[in-house]
Amino acid sequence: MKSYHLHALSLACIILFSSGCARKNFFAKTPVVDQERYQQLKDASPADVDSVTVMAGKHYERNGFHNFFWGEHYRDVWATPVTVGVFDMKQAKGGLSVEKLGGGMQTTSLTLIDDNGFTYALRSLDKDPAGILPKFWRNTFVANVLRDQTSAINPYAAFVLPTMAEAAGIPHSKPELVYVLPSDTTFGEYSDKFQDRVFMIEEKYNDDRTLTPMLGNAVDIASSKKMLKKRFGDDDHFIDQREFARARLFDLLINDWDRHEGQWEWAVYDDGNNKTYRAIPKDRDNAFYKFDDGIIPWLFSRKWAIRKFETFGPRYKDVYALMMNASFIDNRALTELTAEDYQQLATELQASLTDDVIERAIRQFPPKVYDRLGEQTIRNLKSRRDLLPQAAQEFYLHLAKNPLVIGTDQEERFEVERLNDEETAVKVIRLSDDKQVYHRVFKRSETKQITLHGLAEDDEFEVKGDVNKGIRVVIVGGRGEDEIKDKSNVKSWRRKTIVYDTKRGTEIEFGPETVDKTTSDVRVHAFDREGH
Repeated sequence: MKSYHLHALSLACIILFSSGCARKNFFAKTPVVDQERYQQLKDASPADVDSVTVMAGKHYERNGFHNFFWGEHYRDVWATPVTVGVFDMKQAKGGLSVEKLGGGMQTTSLTLIDDNGFTYALRSLDKDPAGILPKFWRNTFVANVLRDQTSAINPYAAFVLPTMAEAAGIPHSKPELVYVLPSDTTFGEYSDKFQDRVFMIEEKYNDDRTLTPMLGNAVDIASSKKMLKKRFGDDDHFIDQREFARARLFDLLINDWDRHEGQWEWAVYDDGNNKTYRAIPKDRDNAFYKFDDGIIPWLFSRKWAIRKFETFGPRYKDVYALMMNASFIDNRALTELTAEDYQQLATELQASLTDDVIERAIRQFPPKVYDRLGEQTIRNLKSRRDLLPQAAQEFYLHLAKNPLVIGTDQEERFEVERLNDEETAVKVIRLSDDKQVYHRVFKRSETKQITLHGLAEDDEFEVKGDVNKGIRVVIVGGRGEDEIKDKSNVKSWRRKTIVYDTKRGTEIEFGPETVDKTTSDVRVHAFDREGH
């Protein structure tokens, strides 16, 4: 480890251990600003109270010494008084009832359902990340640190995004800010988890009950797990990669670094021959994230540390950091698009996200929050919009380095042609009707390796072309009796076609480029389909 890494780690440890044990009462007793008013609310009913003034996270307030080391983040925003509506289970959305308790290790949430079967998510604005720790560490300084760093999240970011998403043509929910009274017992057995807390309530797009006009002629909604299972299982299910790329560029714009496969639902469209999946983003907790404004977070967010914690600002300092958490879904759902496609999408987003759209969006902050950071947020967004083509190119180049071309559990033919020293074309033909379902020309200046996955059934692979230089092509046959022909020739010292498959049932026509990696171990063609 380099010396400056050791110095950084040592400094972090000194400050960490000086923090002592976890504070038993880390969170404020109540978010209500006026304590006299809070006492009155203990006996009030939702029908009697329209609104309450709260501070979403007064407990994040710290002195200058603490902020110097751990960052100012959005502490002032969490402690800004905001007037919010009171949640009324019987009146909200025409009347709701509890369907199930949800949430992960950090967020408290409920799925609520109306009389028509439409579902909504009620999610706590604040978080308690101590739950992700092993039990021993939950009562130590580590819990203090994790809880304190929640202040890097802008608690009101999600409320300003719908205006921009709508202008960009990206499906979205419309969250509302609400407060649950300390006397509210309509949550039944879960009442103690929800009373006297601030939440957002938003549409939860999770099945055909939640189809809306925004989704056009969609016939269903699927989770990422279900979508990927269908995409790789059947040869007539496809991802709308262009629209997913549009949504991912929007993620870059708003600096939302946490876009893993669990952060998406998928609207399903059926044209009678094929089913297509269009992404619906959800859980915008980390938009406008601000982390590196203290000595310790600055060190932790370096490229050699926790790189993904990228801070929102006027420039894209590290596009790859914003991609890290989404690498699994990106590598499976963004395999078709070219650099030209990304530039066109960036230009379209620039045209749709006008100054007026951005300004109207940020005006959706609560008034006192806007006073604190509205103008700076607008300037940052306008600058990032103007720089979006450069960010899109960097995004594309990261994806282009080691692309996956993935078949299905049905039969396909993969055709690879080394066109010249720079370009290699890949086609995938669906053998059930001999239809081409994939085509892309890769460039050696962008791509180091192309990996083909046949998955299951009897697939055919053919590589051809005589060139001086070329991209390495890896063939992973998958289950089934595959036929592999390598007719290519690359005039370089390292062979450029590598075959992974089981020996039994695989027919290989070797060429001068072939590297035989076949084995009797079926794990040779394992492929993670759903993120396990």
